[in-house]
Amino acid sequence: MSFTKLTTALVRANKDNINKIRLSSGRLRSTAASTQTQDKSKEPPCEDYAIVKPVQVEFINQTKNVSNAQPCKVEIDFDNTKEAYRSKDNIELLRSLLVFKLCTFDILVDKNKELMNLSKKVFGQRLFEKLMKMTFYGQFVAGEDHESIKPLIRKNQAFGVGAVLDYSVEEDLTQEEAEKKEMDSCVSEAEKETPGLYNDREKKYKAHRQFGDRRGGVISARTYFYADESKCDNQMETFINCIRASGGSSVDGFSAIKMTALGRPQFLLQFSEVLVKWRRFFNVLAAQQGKSGMTALEQTLDLEQLKESLTKFGVGAKNDIDHLLTGEKLGSSGTIDLLDWNSLIDDKTEIANLLMVPNLQTGKLEPLLKRFTVEEERQMKRMLQRVDVLAKHAMENGVRLMVDAEQTYFQPAISRLTVEMQRIFNREKPTIFNTYQCYLQEAYDNVIVDVELARREGWHFGAKLVRGAYMYQERERAREIGYEDPINPDYEATNQMYHKCLEFVLEEIEHNRKANVMVASHNEDTVKFTIHKMNEMGLSPTENKVYFGQLLGMCDQISFPLGQAGFPVYKYVPYGPVNEVIPYLSRRAQENRGMMKGSQRERSLLWKELTRRVLGGQILYRPVY
Repeated sequence: MSFTKLTTALVRANKDNINKIRLSSGRLRSTAASTQTQDKSKEPPCEDYAIVKPVQVEFINQTKNVSNAQPCKVEIDFDNTKEAYRSKDNIELLRSLLVFKLCTFDILVDKNKELMNLSKKVFGQRLFEKLMKMTFYGQFVAGEDHESIKPLIRKNQAFGVGAVLDYSVEEDLTQEEAEKKEMDSCVSEAEKETPGLYNDREKKYKAHRQFGDRRGGVISARTYFYADESKCDNQMETFINCIRASGGSSVDGFSAIKMTALGRPQFLLQFSEVLVKWRRFFNVLAAQQGKSGMTALEQTLDLEQLKESLTKFGVGAKNDIDHLLTGEKLGSSGTIDLLDWNSLIDDKTEIANLLMVPNLQTGKLEPLLKRFTVEEERQMKRMLQRVDVLAKHAMENGVRLMVDAEQTYFQPAISRLTVEMQRIFNREKPTIFNTYQCYLQEAYDNVIVDVELARREGWHFGAKLVRGAYMYQERERAREIGYEDPINPDYEATNQMYHKCLEFVLEEIEHNRKANVMVASHNEDTVKFTIHKMNEMGLSPTENKVYFGQLLGMCDQISFPLGQAGFPVYKYVPYGPVNEVIPYLSRRAQENRGMMKGSQRERSLLWKELTRRVLGGQILYRPVY
């Protein structure tokens, strides 16, 4: 079998739109850093804010990412409540205190859905909605539609805080309904007909009914379940409306999407398994050359030894392998690294052929599944079509698109598809942002591989760094099903991983590479770490390379001081009708329970500001903007 048959086109269905999203369209191989400098003649000078402490620094002569001018170092006082809550009136402060206090009562949080349903019956729909808007809904949700959210967005912008729009309507399914939908959508027709035939598939990348309800143990991420193609089309339209709303209501806004909303997750499972097996095969070949235990990009394989190994494995005739590993700049240095290896999955004909994996026992390439139905092939193509449509709408509306991370059994495929979008749409500016979950042991390797690819091919790398939303679920699934736990051993290890990934991207920015990062964190120490590193590297907030992100209604004492100091900072802004965002509000209550029990800081700052205003005669304080 020719080695080149392992790969296929992700899309041929629509030549104008989809043909661009493919796995490795070309191989531009240049590791030289860009020497282009930014024109900062239009940048405003550093200003003194009430919350900013200017720091004297020595003149730094740089030819990297900043102009030859004295960089401004800033330190932000996150204890200055006057500035932190300048955008809030006293009613809003009291509401925050009430909601955060209620979140500390276990019985209220554990029974929040039942209590909301009971309140609806007791008070009636209209009074219930008014009560919710005065409390939880008003705290965490911006409004019912893209028109009603505009006043809040404009107010936040006046105080230096942007928006990442997120339409937060979810299905309120029972556990049984969720499990049925998951099993129906993640198991192929071939597996349903002859389940015993595919026992050699990896357990991690197969659907398991006991974990079919992907909401279990997850308190800070929305979950989509596949019903049919028309529903995916509807969800794509919802994302398009969100992109348009973001473009119409804010400058340089963001919009968030999830891949599992855009198609049948069966493809994400299977493609993830293929990518992981090929990565593992590369590691086997690296070990044969004595290069195990190195970081992902340090493993460079000698080309002639690689050809010999592939021939011995029987994956192709020598002439086929010679042809595969030559051409353009691939292998021109006499070595092959992981990026070169990944680029072997390229542009052919049918999606089903993409799902070919090496069998190390037989030494042959074998299909992951023996048969795909015509409808399954179409479903895969439609998912990619929807992704392409959303990316184009983001470009047209001047909105940056964030692809949220999901469970590890979906994530390799999600990340790969997102990188393919970046290769197309991030040529001129960072439009597509990938999300990296730093509680994963492989997070740093994933970041450095993608940064290197962007560096070689000359496009803008865009990343959102998060700690992660699925830890408890991932750990339990790995333990119960029997595969290696992908999560870092403890919280401190995750903190170290987060800072390691962040520092790597900041260094990339410092050296004038086209890198951009959103520090999506409620952790004050991480925000301070970022500011400290930016000061050390001479990175100005006005360059708009480093962003910060927090959820609406949470950690205002971090977001607003950052925004007023000139840092690009964004709130995740959920919106949707009251009844339809109840699952989202339920998760916010659970997330705040943990935060409020672990720290009294936010509530103490709110009390401090209220006391200051009352004693200062500002009982009727109204923000001016």
